[in-house]
Amino acid sequence: MTVLVTGGAGYIGSHMVLALTDAGEDVVVLDNLTTGFSWAIAPQAKLIEGDIADEALVELIIKENNVNSVVHFAGSIVVPDSVTDPLGYYLNNTVKSRALMAAVVKAGVKNFIFSSTAAVYGNPESMPVFETATPLPISPYGTSKLMTELMLRDSHFAYGLNYVALRYFNVAGADPKGRSGQSTPRATHLIKVACQTVLGQRPSMDVFGTDYETPDGTCLRDYIHVSDLIAAHMDALAHLRRGGESGIFNCGYGKGYSVLEVIAAVANAAGKPVNHKLSPRRPGDPAGIVAGADKVREILGWKPKHADLDFIVASALAWEKHLERRNATI
Repeated sequence: MTVLVTGGAGYIGSHMVLALTDAGEDVVVLDNLTTGFSWAIAPQAKLIEGDIADEALVELIIKENNVNSVVHFAGSIVVPDSVTDPLGYYLNNTVKSRALMAAVVKAGVKNFIFSSTAAVYGNPESMPVFETATPLPISPYGTSKLMTELMLRDSHFAYGLNYVALRYFNVAGADPKGRSGQSTPRATHLIKVACQTVLGQRPSMDVFGTDYETPDGTCLRDYIHVSDLIAAHMDALAHLRRGGESGIFNCGYGKGYSVLEVIAAVANAAGKPVNHKLSPRRPGDPAGIVAGADKVREILGWKPKHADLDFIVASALAWEKHLERRNATI
C-alpha cells in the first residue's frame, strides 16, 4: 500500500517523504512545485506535478498507486501574507483542502493526516495551551487551517474518514543526515532568517515587536525540530492504521524561547553576532504561545529526540551552509 504526500517537495513534506521511504513505505508525492523543489524529494518516491484541487487527478493517483493513506502538507504558511491576502489563503488552505478531501472520500481512502497549526489558538489566555482551549485565530492563516480541521471532523462523522490533525508550533532545523531542510530563499522562519543573516546572505534582520508582555519584550515561541515533528506524523500514521481514534494533537516541546534568545543561540553557533534591528509589531503575531503536548505523547506514543534549541539551530545553520555550497555549483 502507498502513502500519498501532498506538498512533499516542501520543507516539512520532504522530511516526511524521507521518513516514509526510510521505513520502506511506498510513497507518491503530489506537488505543484510553486514553493517546493523536486530535488528535495527522496529518490525512492514518485513525484506527480499537479494541484491538490484537481479532484480527477487525485482520484487517479489513488487508484493507480493503491493509496491507503494521505498526509496533507500542501498550503500557504506565512502569517503576515495571509493578513494582506486572506482570500488567497482561504483558496489555498481551505477550498483546495476541501477538494482534496472530496477526492479522498470518493476514492475510499480512510486514513488522513493534516498539517495544522498552533495559529488556530490566536492569543491564548494561558500557557501552555492545550487542545481543549477554544480556538480563536487572529490571522486568516490560522482561520484557514481551523476551517480545514472542522471539515475533517465533519467528514469523519459523515463518511468515516479517519484523521489526525497535528497543530504545529514553530518548526525549525533540518534533517540530521543533511538530506533536506528549509530551502525557500526568502522564507520567513525566524531561525532560517537568522542563519542567513549571520552567513551574510541578508544584510540584517528585523525583530518585529519589542513591547510584548514577555520577559524581554519579544515574541515567545515553542520551537520543534522538524525531525521530531515528522516522528509525530509517523506515530499518527501507525495510530490510524491500528484503528486508533481520530483527533487533534499539539506538536511542541512545552518550552518557549524569545526572538532575542533565538538570535543569541544562532550567534553562539556561528561564533559571530547576528546583525538585527528592532522594528514594529507585525499584524497577526501573538505575543507568546507554548504547547501543552502531553496528549501526543500519551496517545500517539511520541518520544522527541531533539528537544534542544542549540541542536535545532546547529542543524539549521549546517543546512544553510550546505545550500550555499549547492547553489554555488549550479
